[in-house]
Amino acid sequence: MSLIGIVTYPAEVLSKTARKVGRGDIEHVRKLVSDMAETMIEGDGIGLAANQVDELLRVIVVRDLEADEVHYYLNPTITKGHGEELGEEGCLSFPGLAGLIPRFEQVTVKFQDLDLKTYKVELDGLPARVVQHEIDHLNGITIKDRSTVELYHREEEDEESKRPR
Repeated sequence: MSLIGIVTYPAEVLSKTARKVGRGDIEHVRKLVSDMAETMIEGDGIGLAANQVDELLRVIVVRDLEADEVHYYLNPTITKGHGEELGEEGCLSFPGLAGLIPRFEQVTVKFQDLDLKTYKVELDGLPARVVQHEIDHLNGITIKDRSTVELYHREEEDEESKRPR
């Protein structure tokens, strides 16, 4: 595992759509997932999309804080969403900035593993918000595009206000 540089806004790669991971990508993606997880943890984030490390592949990693695990999703898509809530989000590609972003409260996510086997998972609360944030990145959408207010500098950096990144 090794750390990868996180690109910051206004890097062009952040506005591009990532391509689907195929069989020929798996060897590269195995290392990428590991490096992304290490980079996300080192950056004190709870989610990271491949676009953010200058890779246009549909790969995200998400930290499960309760279980102290990192989950990865290849080719993730949201198949269902329920409820809506407005919440503050930060982003590792927008250091120190945050915005108010509307998201589904619950989502069903279809994704693949490193064998390209397909799964579905239902998420709610913070995990649902983080996955939506990271899938947005794969589609070239950032918090700057989604925020209902102008992005602002966080005044306080307590644990609650840092999430999600």
